[in-house]
Amino acid sequence: MGLLLKFNLGFAAVFVAGLGATAYVSWNVVQRNAREEIEQDARLLMESAVAQRNYTVSQIKPLLKTQMKYSFLPQTVPAYAATEVFSDLRRRFPEFSYKEATLNPTNPRDRAVEWESDIVQLFRNDANRTEVSSERETPTGRSFYVARPIRIRDPECLDCHSSVQAAPVTLVERYGPANGFDWKLNDVIGAQIISVPTDVPIRRATEAFRRFMIAVAAVFVIIGVVLNLMLWQIVIRPLVRLSAVANRVSTGDPTAPEFAVRSRDEIAELARSFARMRKSVDKAMKLLEA
Repeated sequence: MGLLLKFNLGFAAVFVAGLGATAYVSWNVVQRNAREEIEQDARLLMESAVAQRNYTVSQIKPLLKTQMKYSFLPQTVPAYAATEVFSDLRRRFPEFSYKEATLNPTNPRDRAVEWESDIVQLFRNDANRTEVSSERETPTGRSFYVARPIRIRDPECLDCHSSVQAAPVTLVERYGPANGFDWKLNDVIGAQIISVPTDVPIRRATEAFRRFMIAVAAVFVIIGVVLNLMLWQIVIRPLVRLSAVANRVSTGDPTAPEFAVRSRDEIAELARSFARMRKSVDKAMKLLEA
C-alpha cells in the first residue's frame, strides 16, 4: 500500500468524522434558531394583540360610551377588536391565527374547542401559570402556539357579564341571554391563543443546513486535492526518484546518476545520507578489488 493511498484513507476517515460532527452541530444550531424564530414571531403577535386590546380599552371604548346606550357596539370590546385585526391579517396569511378562546363567551365565535378548553383549564388549575406554549398538528400543517390566560381583573367587565339582569339591554338584544354571564372577578374565563406555522421556518433552516453542508464538503474535497498535490510534489515524487536510483545502485549499476538535492528538508537529508553511503560502498568495493 503506497504512501498516497495510506494518506487518502486517513484523510477520508478524518473527512467523514469531521463532516459528521459538523452536520450534528450545525443541524442542532439551525433547528434551534428556527424554533427561536417561531417563538419570537408568536410572542410578537401576542404582544400586538395585547396592544390592540389596550388601545381599545383606553381610546376606543370611552369615545363610544354614549352610543352604547342606544346600540351595542362590539368595537368597544377588546377581544372583538384584536380578533378583527387578526382576521384581516389571515386573508394574506391564513396559517396564522389568533383566538380569545372562552368557555362561556358572549360571541359564539369565541367559544373554546376541546384542545383550547384544556388550556383554559390549565390556567384555572394553576393560578401562577402565566403562559403555555407547545406544538400541534393542524389542517394547514404543524403549528406552534402561545397561550396566556384571560382573567377578569377589571370590575367594569362585570357590568356586562355578571348577570343577564345587570347587562346592558343592547348587549342582550344582540347576543341573547344564554351566554357570556356569571363571570366573577379574578376568574380565568378563557385564554388568548396565538398560533404560527412551523413549516416555513423549519424548511428554510433545512435548506440552509443543506447548502452549508454542501459548502463544507466542497471545502474538504478541495483541501484533499490540494494536500494530495502537495504530498506528491514534496514527498512522493522525490522518494520515487530516490528509490529508483537506490534500486539501480543495489544491482551494481555504476551508471546510476547522482540524486540531485536542492532543498533542506528531511527528503534532502535522506538523499545526502544515501549519497554518502553510496560513496562508502564504492570505496569498500575498490579496496576489496585491490
